[in-house]
Amino acid sequence: MKTLLTILVTSFLFAGGISYAGSCCSCGDSKAKKSATPIGKDVVATAMESEQFSTLVTAVQAADLVEALQTADNITVFAPTNAAFEALPDGTLEMLLKPENKATLVKILTYHVLPVSVPSASVSAGSVETLEGSPVEITVDGGVVEVGGATVTATDIDASNGVIHVIDSVILPPEVAL
Repeated sequence: MKTLLTILVTSFLFAGGISYAGSCCSCGDSKAKKSATPIGKDVVATAMESEQFSTLVTAVQAADLVEALQTADNITVFAPTNAAFEALPDGTLEMLLKPENKATLVKILTYHVLPVSVPSASVSAGSVETLEGSPVEITVDGGVVEVGGATVTATDIDASNGVIHVIDSVILPPEVAL
């Protein structure tokens, strides 16, 4: 897994998906709240500590992605809140959590992960390859950042193996329809 992520990050950096030198957006403006967590816990343990991510954690566990996300280095997780999952059509979450729908759940969850750690100060508009393999569109307008149509509501929750940015809806890879 670590080798695959290294290859993905390297090819991603050469593709120019995210600006690392300089700035791009003012994610610290009032539209996106900055938050911080002491470094030392991985992205999964960090999410487990926040009630707003309890549905996400349940989904990650159902998809058997806990170990993969705990051992991945330098990732960015766009984490939907419980309210984001509640906004899905009735019965969708329950359907996705069934064992027979695990492959679809894995696709959706890995679409929320970038194989590189991107703090808010380094975010720029453009298409970015996700861990799932499909690109997601990032837009920046007046300090408001959207990822696949979801608005980033809090940024820079640091973890030992990456960063979490909070989003207000669940985003779907192009080939997944709910």
